[in-house]
Amino acid sequence: MDSIAIIGGARLEGEIPISGAKNSAIKLMAASLLTDEPLRLTNMPRLADTHFLGKLLLRLGVSVIESDGPDGPQTVLHTPEIIGSIAPYNLVRQMRASFNVLGPLIARTGQAKVSLPGGCAIGARPVDLHLKALEALGARIELHEGYVYAQAPRGLKGAQIDFPFVSVGATEHSMLAAVLADGVTVLTKAAREPEIVDLAQCLNAMGAKVEGAGTDTITITGVMRLHGADWAVVPDRIEAGAFACAAAMAGGDVRLTAVRPEHIRALLDHMRAAGCQIDETADSVRVRRGTERLRATDITTEPYPGLATDLQSPFMALMTMAQGESVIRETIFENRFMHVPELARLGADITVSGGEARVNGVERLDGAEVMATDLRASVSLVIAALAARGETKVHRVYHLDRGFERLEQKLGACGADVRRIKHGGEEL
Repeated sequence: MDSIAIIGGARLEGEIPISGAKNSAIKLMAASLLTDEPLRLTNMPRLADTHFLGKLLLRLGVSVIESDGPDGPQTVLHTPEIIGSIAPYNLVRQMRASFNVLGPLIARTGQAKVSLPGGCAIGARPVDLHLKALEALGARIELHEGYVYAQAPRGLKGAQIDFPFVSVGATEHSMLAAVLADGVTVLTKAAREPEIVDLAQCLNAMGAKVEGAGTDTITITGVMRLHGADWAVVPDRIEAGAFACAAAMAGGDVRLTAVRPEHIRALLDHMRAAGCQIDETADSVRVRRGTERLRATDITTEPYPGLATDLQSPFMALMTMAQGESVIRETIFENRFMHVPELARLGADITVSGGEARVNGVERLDGAEVMATDLRASVSLVIAALAARGETKVHRVYHLDRGFERLEQKLGACGADVRRIKHGGEEL
């Protein structure tokens, strides 16, 4: 497995272009199952997760053609006919979000057999809300030997779906199923994330009737069929936030381009409170920091528009060298402090109790060998390593490859001393 080696201490200067959002792209790819016409997605990130989902879609009858078009990286997905309605465990287990093919398959063909996604390193993320929503829409659901067997031979019907708590995945999955249902579906306590809005707008471009995305109540009026469309994937707010923390950690002057600052407002406000200089335009964020230490700042993760749980570990890395004690409260997932022991190997002083971590800022971090435990935790190690003395090697970076496109090149272009070590010892 590849590793990334970073020699800390280099200040960062330059621009970092932000890629399309992984968390949106994979749901947009699933939407291609809903029409027999081509769906062209531009601003597509090239990631392990999009590759995994592409393999699954191929099995279901989708042609997946990647290229570099006039609008940058693009993927054209075309499903003239569903040739299979089975999503096997060996593919679904590689990425939980691939479970979201279930709803579109039922909506278009009336049946599906999809593997349950299995466990998750950052805590329980059960799919019961997904299944209850599909049942409310009229699907008959049976669980057998780790698979979901679903049938709706007479089609799905509009329904009132009241989520007991906010779930991004269940909101997206319900939308993907309800757009072809007969009648009106209303989702209450719906997630409000920008990726929800992106999916709704893409579906509407395909002929769907989705209203209220971005609020806690979404109304979907089912249509008979959807058509093809061209759609640009929304910029990745998690990548943007992680690079903002990286720029602040290393110091210097970095401009993030092709970004929507309003999508990371909560993070930027906390970074300003910590002493970072942040300048915004409509599509860029400039992060500056001199040699002065940052101030310890408390954060609490919340559903959007609050601070995203995926940005908790990058911000924690930033706080490891801040002056004073910061309190990091995680309210979305359990087990989301697995990066703490690895940060401690670099010299960080962090104490965890339940869903709360207390970070006592230190004056110095030292390079060491560390191991990535999940996608978002892995980037926190890279961020900390940018300011650590000496060399840090981050192992198991296949986690990083799931959600960060060309990370070494983007940081390296701004002056970071970072290189990838391929399996077998070859350095790039």
